Amino acid sequence: MSFASFDLHPDLLRAVDALGFTTPTPIQRDAIPPGSDGRDVLACAMTGSGKTAAFLLPILHRLTGRPRGVTRVLVLAPTRELAAQIDEHRRELSRFTRVSGAAVFGGVPMGPQETAFRRGVDILVATPGRLLDHFQYPYARLEGIEVLVLDEADRMLDMGFLPDIRRVMRHLPAARRQTLLFSATLPPAIVTLAREILRDPATINVERAPAPAVGVSHAAYPVASELKLPLLVELLRQPAVRNVLVFTRTKHRANRLAEGLARRGVVAERIHGNRSQSQRTQALAAFKRGTVRVLVATDIAARGIDVIGLSHVVNFDVPNLPDDYIHRVGRTARAEAVGDAVTFVSPAEEGDFRSIERVVGARIPRVTLSSFDYAARPVERLEIPLADRIATIRRQKADERARSRATAERRGLVMSRREPARPAGRYR
Repeated sequence: MSFASFDLHPDLLRAVDALGFTTPTPIQRDAIPPGSDGRDVLACAMTGSGKTAAFLLPILHRLTGRPRGVTRVLVLAPTRELAAQIDEHRRELSRFTRVSGAAVFGGVPMGPQETAFRRGVDILVATPGRLLDHFQYPYARLEGIEVLVLDEADRMLDMGFLPDIRRVMRHLPAARRQTLLFSATLPPAIVTLAREILRDPATINVERAPAPAVGVSHAAYPVASELKLPLLVELLRQPAVRNVLVFTRTKHRANRLAEGLARRGVVAERIHGNRSQSQRTQALAAFKRGTVRVLVATDIAARGIDVIGLSHVVNFDVPNLPDDYIHRVGRTARAEAVGDAVTFVSPAEEGDFRSIERVVGARIPRVTLSSFDYAARPVERLEIPLADRIATIRRQKADERARSRATAERRGLVMSRREPARPAGRYR
């Protein structure tokens, strides 16, 4: 089967060919026909399966040749990275058409986004929170919406966006529209939402249990928690390890890990919720260019990173939920390619990892590196206990207050504690 069998506009087929796409992935094969026919779609699609093109191609086919100046399509995504990624795919697939678009998300100025509203771009890709910020102003009106896409719907619900999604939908026209809902998993809340907003949808892979991408090779590395950093450094020395996306449990650990790698001569960047949007964008761009070999991330990036030829995903910390494991490792072996998923498993994490194995449906092989000394004593702690961090912050603040007071005393701005105050009312 080829993309030509979908009877898409020739300009879209030209773009598909330029991107090197030859055979549709299963989700594309199943979702494009009903999407092109104008039907609602409920699709359960694993990360890395090619679902972005599965909803963009029918949308672009619908818009090609239509009058411009009206926003007809709204795509909602849970994270900034995913919104930017979808908009990038939109540009690639529409390169030979006049279809326009823009991404609307937080962490960047609202001015250019306001311009996109006023210009009436054809496709708007947005995160719910920033879209609601714009809805406070009269220029942000979307009366012409004909297609609504909810991408990674389960992730949006996990992040608490369900109330925001309902608020967004109240700003959309009540007239009949096509709605496409894509989700990596189908928890009860998603099923309920689908019943509310979809009309006689084409259902795709709904009964499929969550599973990693087919091309992923899984391995577990049992290791003491305090030896994970040196083990990662040793793993990076292996010839087959070209570029690595490393997931940590917390933002603090992501920072510490990136710093620890840098001290060992490994070029690494980090991406998480405490980084500004410009920092996150620059880090991801450097990783995609290959100027940074290692990108350390928290789960905020698990569904927003699309890197061609990513060789390894490393779970530095075992995720708490099996679904998070599936989304993490889906960053490699994308679009039916191949890749390796490595998980460092400490003794305390064995229980969580066994839950992952039950979802995967197989025991993941345990692996050791013959060149690594598993009995070595760590030279530093990656995780600084919270009590120690709080104590350090308090000492720093106390020192800052002491220095500020000493400076003020030298300038005569405050009375020195060594000089007793003169009794009030006694002047000679």
